[in-house]
Amino acid sequence: MRILMISDVYFPRINGVSTSIQTFRTEFEKLGHEVTLIAPDYPAAWSEDGSIVRIPSRKVVFDPEDRMMKLGKIMALSDSLAGENYDLIHVHTPFVAHYAGVKLAKRLKLPLLITYHTLFEEYLYHYIPFLPRALLKKAARHFSHSQCEQADSIIAPSSVIVELLKRYGVRKSIEVIPTGIHCQRFKAGDGERFRQQYGIGNERKVLLNVSRVAFEKNIGLLLEVANRLRQDFPELSLLIAGEGPAKNTYIQQAKKLGLDDHVVFVGYLDRDSALLDCYHSADYFVFSSKTETQGLVLLEAMAAGLPVVSIAAMGTRDILLNCAAAAIVEDDVQDFAETLAQLFDNEDQHNALQAACHDSAAAWDSTVMARRMLAHYQDTLSKTRRPATDPATLNQPDSQAG
Repeated sequence: MRILMISDVYFPRINGVSTSIQTFRTEFEKLGHEVTLIAPDYPAAWSEDGSIVRIPSRKVVFDPEDRMMKLGKIMALSDSLAGENYDLIHVHTPFVAHYAGVKLAKRLKLPLLITYHTLFEEYLYHYIPFLPRALLKKAARHFSHSQCEQADSIIAPSSVIVELLKRYGVRKSIEVIPTGIHCQRFKAGDGERFRQQYGIGNERKVLLNVSRVAFEKNIGLLLEVANRLRQDFPELSLLIAGEGPAKNTYIQQAKKLGLDDHVVFVGYLDRDSALLDCYHSADYFVFSSKTETQGLVLLEAMAAGLPVVSIAAMGTRDILLNCAAAAIVEDDVQDFAETLAQLFDNEDQHNALQAACHDSAAAWDSTVMARRMLAHYQDTLSKTRRPATDPATLNQPDSQAG
C-alpha cells in the first residue's frame, strides 16, 4: 500500500503527534508498505530519508515552536504526487495540512482519513486568552465538526475522543486506533548516569514529568505537589523534561515556591539516549494533563519500568483505568501529594506497581496497532470504491518487508 501522510508538525518538533506519525510510519514500512510524509521545514536540522517532503514554513505567532506551511507550495506538488499512485491520504493535524489534504484528495481522487489528535476546545484558550472561553469552545467545536465532515474516515486515539466528537454532532463512524509503543527500546537506560549528570543523589526520591511544557499540560499542579511533599520529604526532586511556551512561567512559579533545590527543568532530551536514562533515573512518573487525546508518555514510562501516578482525564483514561502499573489521583494538590507520600512510605506497593509495568505497556504494542490501522485503511478503500491493495499484504510478515 502507498500512503501519503500530511502533518503541520513533525520532528524535530517533539510532541505526541510527531511520535505517533513516526511510530506508524516505522511499523508500516516494516510490514512492506510505503509512506510519504509532507511536513514543515524547521530551522533545526533533522536526519531523515527521502520519504519526507519538507515544505517552506513560517513561525506561528502564538506558539513560536510550531511552523505554518505554505499551502501553495504543497498544492504545487499535485502533479508529481499524482504520479506516485498513492492509495489514500492520511492527515494528522487540522491547520494547513487538513486543507491541503482536502484539496489533494479531490484532485487525486483519493480517500481522505484524518486522526483527531488534539483537544482544541481546551487548547485554544491558552493561546488566545483575550477572547471569551465560551466563545472559543464554541468555535473549536464548530471547527472540529466541519473538518470531520470533510473526511471519508475519522480516527480517534482513544474512546473519550469518540464521545467528544459525537457531542460535537459528528455523524460519521469513528474508529478508535491508539498509537502503539515499541516497548523494547525503553527497557535499557542508565538512571545512575543521569542522576550523576544532574547532581541528584541516590538518596533522593525523584518524580519525573515528560511532556511539552505548555499551559494545557497543567504542570503548575505538579509544582504545587512538590511544594507540599518537600515538607515531609526534603530530599525530593521533580524533573520536568521538555520545552514549550509555558516554561518561563513555570520556572517563575517554582522560584516563588522556593523550589530551586527541588525542581530541575532538563529541557528536551534525545529520545534514543538521554530520555531513556531519564526515565530510568526516576522513582515515579507523574502526569497532570487533562487534555490528552491519548498520553503516550505514560506508556513510555511503564515500558521503562517506571510506575505512574496520574490524573485519569480525557484520553489517558483508556490507559490508566484498570492499569496495575498506575495509581490514579484527583486533580487536587492534596490528593496527589498524599498518594505519593503513601507510595514513598510503602516499598511493597511501589514494587507491585513496578512489576506490572512491562505487561501494562505491552498491551499497546506498536505492531498490533499498525496492523489495525492498515486494516482500517483497507476497509476505507473498499467503502469508497477506490482500487484497493491486496488484503493479503496487510499481514505480510516483517521478514518479507521490502
